[in-house]
Amino acid sequence: MLGILLTHLMGSTMSYAAAHEYTIAVDSALQRMSVEARFASPVIKIRADSEYARQFLNGATDCSGREKFKARGRRLRIPRSGLRCLAYEVDLKAAARVSRVRNMLDPANIVVSPTLWMWHPPLVGDDEIRVRFELPDGINVSVPWQHLNAAGTRYAFGATPRSGDATAVFGDFESATERVAGVNLRIALLRSGSDTDIGPLIDWVRATAENVALAYGRFPNPSARIVLIPVGGNPWGGDSAVPFGQVVRDGGETVELFINERRPIEEFYDEWTPTHEFSHLMLPYLRREQRWVAEGFATYYQNVLLARAGQYSEETAWQKILEGLERGRDSVPHLSPNEAAANGIRNARMKIYWSGVSLALMADVELRRRSDGTESLDTALDRLQQCCLPSDRSWTGSELFQKLDTLLDEPLFVDLYRRYADTPGFPDADPLLEELGVRYVRNSVRLFDNTDLAWIRRDLMDAREDGDTPVSAAH
Repeated sequence: MLGILLTHLMGSTMSYAAAHEYTIAVDSALQRMSVEARFASPVIKIRADSEYARQFLNGATDCSGREKFKARGRRLRIPRSGLRCLAYEVDLKAAARVSRVRNMLDPANIVVSPTLWMWHPPLVGDDEIRVRFELPDGINVSVPWQHLNAAGTRYAFGATPRSGDATAVFGDFESATERVAGVNLRIALLRSGSDTDIGPLIDWVRATAENVALAYGRFPNPSARIVLIPVGGNPWGGDSAVPFGQVVRDGGETVELFINERRPIEEFYDEWTPTHEFSHLMLPYLRREQRWVAEGFATYYQNVLLARAGQYSEETAWQKILEGLERGRDSVPHLSPNEAAANGIRNARMKIYWSGVSLALMADVELRRRSDGTESLDTALDRLQQCCLPSDRSWTGSELFQKLDTLLDEPLFVDLYRRYADTPGFPDADPLLEELGVRYVRNSVRLFDNTDLAWIRRDLMDAREDGDTPVSAAH
């Protein structure tokens, strides 16, 4: 009786996670995709995440083939009574033409976003889609979703934030799973017109991931996906070994690194781009108005971690930080950081990146000062990762800083955010830099050890082993 009563009382509010089963097949020529979706219960809404998806849909029916469905915009028109099983085909070759890197790749592999071929019901709460790929011999797949089997043919995904469109890679390409800094990194190297050995590139990715682990002892995502996209010879790439990178959260966290495979491997180790992109994973995806926080924290750690790894001297790291803060101060001084990020103003780029650096520096120094070195931005982000990352949604700046404050012995972040986020101008770190002993002398940075907070300056650029005692003012 009690069980019946509880069911009656809770029935209107209880929800159960749905697991929808998809089987996806592609042909050996990478021209056609066939999909069969069996839903956990009848669904009344099915959609794609791109408005262009219907251009590549070659027919959708129930699994018996008797009832046909048409797409209107991003939605399939299905019966109001619901649908248990959906079958459809996709012109995969045409969908792959949407990718901006298509002309840089060998025809043996293609890049195409799941937003163009995955038609699915809404994912609410813990709902997930489980996918089984049926692949011809010689054809592999790389997707951002949770990896379920060693063969790389079974995956699962649920609700995730949208930050750009995820990429799926099909065809003949090289891949590896590396155990690095306590996590598994799934690395895919696409093929281009020139032969590229994945071995040295894996070593480089491993070294960079280990640099990022110098923040709190491990890589920030337990199963990140890294896609290496060759762009050598393309004019926009220039001569840099890594001309561009980005983090895409759609479907799971993927770091895309655009590499000039024609450059010597030694040059890859001099690049800051992968450290910057990997550092983004220490925060959840932030909404556009707070992009200055995301970019700023990643830029701060980019310099700090490369100093800890020995790639930058302490003087070089501070030189880069001071020069960047100066550029940020001069950028759109009439706007607040939130305004600069929200409006997408082209000449506000330096304001967006370096306002967040200044805030990260203030937080890091204050945490170390008041705790005598036992608490820092590292420890705050360590606790954030343990409780909340990777996250299945986008966050506001206020939500992020409120959560960080709950992870500290006493609050700090909300006050900093309220002080600077909507205030025109630039968060002024000059007095703090003076206390740290960081000064410009004849257009170059000099470091002084006779200031009150010089010990913090040394500490935050120092790669201590776990268990080492911080060098505080008392010592």
